[in-house]
Amino acid sequence: MSSYPRPHVGYDYRAEDPTFVYPARESGAQRVALRVVQAGAVAVVLVAATYRVFELDRFFVPKELVLHLTALLAGILCLSASRKFSVGRVDLLLAGYLALGAVSAALAQNPWAGMRALGVSASGIVVFWAARSLGRAGLARPVLVAVGIAVTLGALTSLAQTYGVRLDVFSINRAPGGTLGNRNFVAHLCAFGLPILALCALRAWRGPGLVLGAVGFAALAAVLVLTRSRAAWLGVIAALAVMMLGWLIVRPVRRDGRSWMRLATLLLFAGGGVAVALIVPNKLRWNSENPYTETARGVVNYQEGSGRGRLLQYGNTLRMAAAHPVLGVGPGNWPVAYPEYARRRDPSMDPREGGMTSNPWPSSDWVALIAERGLPAFALLVLAMGGLAGTAWKRMRTARDADEGLVALALASTLVATLVVGAFDAVLLLPLPSLLIWAALGALVSGEEGRWRREAGGGARVLGILGLLVVCGGFAARSAAQVGAMHLFSTETSNRALEQASRLDPGSYRIHLRLARSYRGRASRARRCEHAQAAHALFPHAEAAAAAARRCD
Repeated sequence: MSSYPRPHVGYDYRAEDPTFVYPARESGAQRVALRVVQAGAVAVVLVAATYRVFELDRFFVPKELVLHLTALLAGILCLSASRKFSVGRVDLLLAGYLALGAVSAALAQNPWAGMRALGVSASGIVVFWAARSLGRAGLARPVLVAVGIAVTLGALTSLAQTYGVRLDVFSINRAPGGTLGNRNFVAHLCAFGLPILALCALRAWRGPGLVLGAVGFAALAAVLVLTRSRAAWLGVIAALAVMMLGWLIVRPVRRDGRSWMRLATLLLFAGGGVAVALIVPNKLRWNSENPYTETARGVVNYQEGSGRGRLLQYGNTLRMAAAHPVLGVGPGNWPVAYPEYARRRDPSMDPREGGMTSNPWPSSDWVALIAERGLPAFALLVLAMGGLAGTAWKRMRTARDADEGLVALALASTLVATLVVGAFDAVLLLPLPSLLIWAALGALVSGEEGRWRREAGGGARVLGILGLLVVCGGFAARSAAQVGAMHLFSTETSNRALEQASRLDPGSYRIHLRLARSYRGRASRARRCEHAQAAHALFPHAEAAAAAARRCD
């Protein structure tokens, strides 16, 4: 499959490189970086742990580790191959966004959660820079193909669970989530991955590439129906609307007969996928007799159910943002602060655990970013996204052939799908979408005006590599330590082993609370109180931690 235009004779794509300028042919380091990004895209979909007591983190933490390692290795390899640095407006906006996030995380009530959330953002943006550099070296096509394969694999794991396959890495409570652990996350993957997979199929150089892309398209369509995610449905509708409108606007695409035929093939396969999803019996158990019809009717219903719950949550979260407008409450600290703003019987609160939210994030990327990182950081990210959208619009207007036009449409559609789905659920807050979306955007975007170029001397490269080792390497080490702590917590029962787990993951509320409850007697009072107070400091509104801490007064 191919998803990026072959270079035109006499046209220097490297002249538009907004990050690094490379030799005429890719170097060995760049080819290795490509393999790292490809392997990371596939691994972030498939990797998961089996520690069921950590029902969400057993999916997130291993995927965060993959994200950080991908950013670390690909970033170092791209830096080592660079001859010049070139910084554009989008780069400055993203750097400012990360800098404000770092300050906010350092000042947060729960700095461990703050650094973890900041790490997802930082490593995702490093992947963006690395993928864009690979694209300027003529390697955008294999990057996008890897993203398309990863999206398809995620959909296939969801279908496997739908039709009866049971694996330890699947979550039973949130089926059909496959290796993502939650049906909504799989649906989000299909929504923002659909434009990339369509591009791969439409620009395939040979027939087998088109067929494979069409089969993947059918799988995505089936999963979108089976998962019943309203956010994903809205994202797909918006992405398809942008793609079809752009198809008519971009003259080279509109006049390309082969693209029309391939589009018809994709739509035919998508229809077949929907039909299979609706007709073939599956192992899903919904409470409604007509679940898919009910979801379709209520896709924009905010008068009741989860829609009403979202509106209540958004209102409370915006009150939180108004109280902390500059730096927010800290990345990842929404569940720490939200109980203070929640009303009685708030559906976002966990009924089984007083003072704790049901989910560790709000039901919107953008509401979360305003509340957690403040209005300035939110504005910088919005402006960066606007810069990428401007690049897409410029390429749509200036496309010289169908290949360039389709790449511009894929860039615009991916952005729209990400923005729409992120308005109703967590997307860029999570490691898997961060890796795949930023990698795809980096491979698709060409460049921007107003760039500043500098020679990349040996000292600058060394400083950049050291920075990546400290930042991305530190985040990777933390994720690896969290996996180790989860293993000890799930397989050992002694306080000694749990103490080791708490040292590996000092930010784990669950481990501290268990230790606070495990120690007995006066001789162990100091240890018990130490962990009770640590748990209370991490989540000061949690009733269980507060009760344990009061017994130490």
